[in-house]
Amino acid sequence: MKLILVQDVANLGAKGEVVTVKDGYGRNFLIPRSMAIIANKSNLAHNDELMRQSVRKREGNRKANLDLAEQIKSVKLTIAVKTGEDDRIFGTVTTQQIAELLQQKGFNIDRKRIAMNDDIKSLGEFVATVTLTSDIKPEVTFWVVKAED
Repeated sequence: MKLILVQDVANLGAKGEVVTVKDGYGRNFLIPRSMAIIANKSNLAHNDELMRQSVRKREGNRKANLDLAEQIKSVKLTIAVKTGEDDRIFGTVTTQQIAELLQQKGFNIDRKRIAMNDDIKSLGEFVATVTLTSDIKPEVTFWVVKAED
């Protein structure tokens, strides 16, 4: 049985793919759960059009994300923190703090899209990676400095 996947299905395929499965799996599992539709002539034509639109949309988003990545790379952030002996900071610098500073600079980036290699527990210059798409990951440089009391 040939089916068009309506959503990603683990170990089978991605949304929009045409797959061949056993009749029982398609009829009793995929179709009732709205995970796939039968691959007839009209559904195939509709799927082709949706895939073309999706490609055009991704290309437009890619250009916008590349521009955003260049802007993010040029941003320099400073985080002021309280310190104790030997300039060790209390707690750690979090992705939430970086997201808030980016928000102040005009970038609406979710904290879940920001990653840091290490826990930051000292003063200095560090780098965080912002994941815009799977292949566009600009780095933002930030400094952790001692807060003035």
